[in-house]
Amino acid sequence: MTLIKSISGIRGTIGGAIGDNLTPIDAVKFAAAYGTFIKKQNQEKEKIKIVIGRDARISGKMITSLVANTLVGLGIDVLDLGLSTTPTVEIAVPIEKADGGIILTASHNPKQWNALKLLNEKGEFIDGADGAEVLALAESNNLQFAEVDDLGNYKKKKNYIKKHIKEVLKLDLVDKKAIKKAKFKAVVDGVNSTGGIAIPMLLKELGVKCIELYCEPNGHFPHNPEPLKENLTDISKLVVKKKADLGIVVDPDVDRLALISEDGSMFGEEYTLVACADYVLGKNKGGNTVSNLSSSRALRDVTEKHGGTYTASAVGEVNVVKKMKETNTVIGGEGNGGIIYPDSHYGRDSLVGVALFLSHLANKKVSCKELRDSYPSYFMSKNKIQLTPKINVDDILTKMASKYKDEEVNIIDGVKIDFAEEWVHLRKSNTEPIIRIYTEAISQAKADALAERFIKEIEEIIA
Repeated sequence: MTLIKSISGIRGTIGGAIGDNLTPIDAVKFAAAYGTFIKKQNQEKEKIKIVIGRDARISGKMITSLVANTLVGLGIDVLDLGLSTTPTVEIAVPIEKADGGIILTASHNPKQWNALKLLNEKGEFIDGADGAEVLALAESNNLQFAEVDDLGNYKKKKNYIKKHIKEVLKLDLVDKKAIKKAKFKAVVDGVNSTGGIAIPMLLKELGVKCIELYCEPNGHFPHNPEPLKENLTDISKLVVKKKADLGIVVDPDVDRLALISEDGSMFGEEYTLVACADYVLGKNKGGNTVSNLSSSRALRDVTEKHGGTYTASAVGEVNVVKKMKETNTVIGGEGNGGIIYPDSHYGRDSLVGVALFLSHLANKKVSCKELRDSYPSYFMSKNKIQLTPKINVDDILTKMASKYKDEEVNIIDGVKIDFAEEWVHLRKSNTEPIIRIYTEAISQAKADALAERFIKEIEEIIA
């Protein structure tokens, strides 16, 4: 059990000792620090407003109550969207003219986890410097609460997911007519969280027949909620059984999107972004793209095919967004199925991803499998090594970079080593106490073999 404070927010397991886990005391402390930070940034304002929303985790109601009332105690007005998605809260912040936002979700982590993901006034994740200031405030205990006449107001606002869907349907490249004409049938795995509300609702608006699997938002995840192949056997079987055109899978807070082809094979979360980018770039010749260092080379290939320029960023949504703005990107994201489409907002959004993907599929008039086969064929292996307090990650990464100094080495985020036909990316996770080991090659066997080789080399250094 652990508490992780990083660029991705405050994330930890429920219960246990204060400071070691996400206990009620810790939730209050970090909510108070964030609220104080927002007040400092807006000292000229008489009233501050923060939007909050949560996924369907079992601990969600408890954490929401603690966070909301802490903000009210600081004199901040709270707009609570209730069961929501990360991208829904992100779009709500600027629409509601709020000064910030908090999403209560641990994303792809198992049900014992929860987190506070912190947004600025644009509905984008706060950057590293602002995050550091929030953490410093939390540790300083220099937090001043409001007197009784100055307490904030608490208000609930229902049905914001519907508003989010309306915003998605307004996007110029969402071809509603073509999608309805295609008469798609899709199976949706909402992992018993808020994707089970949002995705079927979106598909109904697009005229797609929806077969629901694990779409009851009760927080009891029926499988590991990370949308990886090994966790998606049920939906793969159901797509084939129901003769569906595709399967749609999201993580608990609906910012990661994975797709299943009609034959039950993985379209691949890496290729979600590739396909959406192919569609958007086809409408924006010469447009640029960005993904993080752990993402597939396929995005680079597709971007260059359309005459654009691809750029890699450090891992983390805030890093991707920063690089996207620097390079005037038309679409970007992360290879874990995160689609960031600036015409909508600067946040990973599975609703936008579904709408763009279905528009692409409808216009191409091909099957999911045919579309997937049309892209450069790369294969990834995603592995991890559990960390203990005795493991010096920085020392490991330094030694690996030195060992492979004659190759193309990138150290902006961990160590990425590019070989002629394959690459490996080694980095300490922002969200779990692990070292992530991502490899990619021209066959699955080669990707797996490269991963096994580097796992062995790291274990030898640890030993």
